[in-house]
Amino acid sequence: MHGFRPGPVPRPRGPSTAATEGAPSAPPRPFELARLLEGTADYDQVFRVVRGAVHRVLGIERPGLGLALSDLPPSLGAYWQVTGNVIVMNEGLVLAMRTHADGPLEFNSFVFVILAHEYLHALGYLDEGEVRQVTAHVARGAFGPDHPATRMAEGDLWKMYPFLAYAPRGTGQRIRMVRGFDRASTDFYIR
Repeated sequence: MHGFRPGPVPRPRGPSTAATEGAPSAPPRPFELARLLEGTADYDQVFRVVRGAVHRVLGIERPGLGLALSDLPPSLGAYWQVTGNVIVMNEGLVLAMRTHADGPLEFNSFVFVILAHEYLHALGYLDEGEVRQVTAHVARGAFGPDHPATRMAEGDLWKMYPFLAYAPRGTGQRIRMVRGFDRASTDFYIR
């Protein structure tokens, strides 16, 4: 992964990044965001932190995304298909990290970095190098330089966690939708 480089953050290209109705009026404060990653959290709770951090640092958001888990190759953390509405995350990597993480903060920070990277793609940052830089910028802006999510976003996950290379290998043929993901976007009309 590319490390954070100071300077202006590139603006996204692609789908609209305007704030939409039903979105939170103000993102959580930095200490609130960091605190939310400290305890046990599901994918939706971590994604709320992702949306809050991106909104706080970049001032943009996009509601209505779904999440699926799939048996992807260990070299691929996740993907988002351009113009799509679903982030597909590598279930093998998630399970490997859950097994090896020192606690909820490290595991949730890992999930945060993977989801933030793909969320930024969905916001229009399409270049891989650029999205890595912006992911690191968001983590640093939301949590500060010493937070595990910032270190992960600024580093290379596969070098930091060599066991990820040995996660179960898959071909992406099996996919499972995660229920109740991005509820903040749908709570006002889906119960």
